[in-house]
Amino acid sequence: MNELHVIIDDPWFTVTQIDADTFAISEFGHWEKVHSFLLIGHEKAALIDTGLGIDRIKRMSDRLTNLPILVLTTHVHWDHIGSHGQFEQIYVHEAEEDWLVSGIKGLGIEQIRKDISRDITRPVPDTFNPLNYTPYQGKPAGLLRDGDVIELGGRSLKVYHTPGHSPGHIALFDTGRGYLFTGDLLYDETPVYAYYPTTDPVDLVNSLERISNIAGVKRIFGSHNSIGLDPAWLRVARSAVKELREKDVIRHGTGIHTFEGLRIQF
Repeated sequence: MNELHVIIDDPWFTVTQIDADTFAISEFGHWEKVHSFLLIGHEKAALIDTGLGIDRIKRMSDRLTNLPILVLTTHVHWDHIGSHGQFEQIYVHEAEEDWLVSGIKGLGIEQIRKDISRDITRPVPDTFNPLNYTPYQGKPAGLLRDGDVIELGGRSLKVYHTPGHSPGHIALFDTGRGYLFTGDLLYDETPVYAYYPTTDPVDLVNSLERISNIAGVKRIFGSHNSIGLDPAWLRVARSAVKELREKDVIRHGTGIHTFEGLRIQF
């Protein structure tokens, strides 16, 4: 795989080129260190999530492609849908259509506003005011289901329903390039979690097991922290699943469990 390099270092966004047609749009100035990913095909582009909404992510996508953009939502949490309102073609798994339309379940606006505004290390635009920050709500253009294949023109993305962190969480596999986009199911540095009331530890472990058995993965792209993990992380995930089951700790309240670089919190 080609070495990653930064091509845009904007006051808020950092754009890293993964290959000629694949980009990470990152928000490193916020404690979440969230990444959205732009995948460009011959006919369409896919934007996997839209970040925090502190600044307009469309400023970046407009610089990278003129193609129609499909927004593919890994899950309906505030740090992944922040700029959804800037796009028309929004897709979400059917299990979280109601979250997108009616609001995120189990998380109050006071907590969201507290989380969006803390530990910011870069200048924010004048348009951002955490006191009136409200997560996107709206009707999606379409619903995603397990096994769906999204065609961008010479580039295909397969949808894997991977619940646990949230009911409608999905991972997306770029079958031609071997890129696995894991959302909040698998990343490094900070714990992957299923400890909120709206999470399901058993589902999360089952989802980790499922993605760990996908053949042909060459690189893993989680939605937080490092950009691009070695596929050896799937071996770590398989080992973690086995150990968690053997120890019988797959339930809320058992804390943080560490497996090499992977940390899981229930």
